[in-house]
Amino acid sequence: MAKGIWTLAEVREENLKKISFELLGCAQELAKKQNEEVGTVLLGSNVSGLADKLGHYGANKVYLIEDEKLKDYSSEGYTKVIIDLIKKEEPSIFLCGATTQGKDLAPRIAAGLGTGLASDCTQAEINEEGKLIVTRPVYAGKAFIKVICPDSFPQMAAIRPNVMAPISPDETKKYDLVKVESKLEEGDIRAKIKELIKTAGEFVELTEADIIVSGGRGMKGPDYSVIENLAKVLGAAVGASRAAVDAGWKDHSFQVGQTGKTVSPTLYIACGISGAIQHLAGMSSSKFIVAVNKDPDAPILQVANYGIVGDLFQVVPILTEEFKKLKEQQ
Repeated sequence: MAKGIWTLAEVREENLKKISFELLGCAQELAKKQNEEVGTVLLGSNVSGLADKLGHYGANKVYLIEDEKLKDYSSEGYTKVIIDLIKKEEPSIFLCGATTQGKDLAPRIAAGLGTGLASDCTQAEINEEGKLIVTRPVYAGKAFIKVICPDSFPQMAAIRPNVMAPISPDETKKYDLVKVESKLEEGDIRAKIKELIKTAGEFVELTEADIIVSGGRGMKGPDYSVIENLAKVLGAAVGASRAAVDAGWKDHSFQVGQTGKTVSPTLYIACGISGAIQHLAGMSSSKFIVAVNKDPDAPILQVANYGIVGDLFQVVPILTEEFKKLKEQQ
């Protein structure tokens, strides 16, 4: 009988990503209704030191799989060890993040297990029959549907970052550490990582940011200093619209939208972005949207909580100075 609500912990540069704690918060809420334990899967090389933090954030069991072959993320390697573990322990629900890694990994796991997968979910609950019900956007974010997971197990969902709240950590909380033997062979991983090229940057990663300042066609060129200055003051990430990326002003890694990254920050500041459907699909779930655009008829102003009609090169520096003053008063 399938039992247990599991999450996948994501590790980057020997640190746990924020989504790891958000998934545990979600799993805790679901587990309360089912009276089940929360488990999380931690993979990598020399990552055992991260287990305590997962326990403090709500995991009753941490399944630790350490292998030098798992040092760098590998879709083939991660898929195999996770599938092997799930088949052995049979959890009822398995949650991943709808991150770059999660969107690559979750479909492979679901296919390997012969189960369904609901992706990019913004809400999760359990009905009286114990079935997982998730809410996810459709039609480029213009509508939301509720999906009931099928009878196949485990029930799987990929949760969008920044939509679930982690619980407050409890450093006195006890948890069970379950060390799992990796049965990976060299031939199991056909694609080898030769080199990791890091993009140097001083801003927060887009999908994990609480505040994002984005620039679009209205930036008029690759000089993003006007919004980067605002981002520095706010401790925010910097984003870009597809028009700005297509023009070569920003790398694709900065793109917010249907063909870029989907974000759900607390505050999204759109500067010189008209608000095409493609862009709205990637940021419409932001809790508060502020738009700065000189076109009073720009679509972005229709979805914004607050709109400023004006030239961004005049408005944004004023905002930057005002935020500086507010921070100095704190």
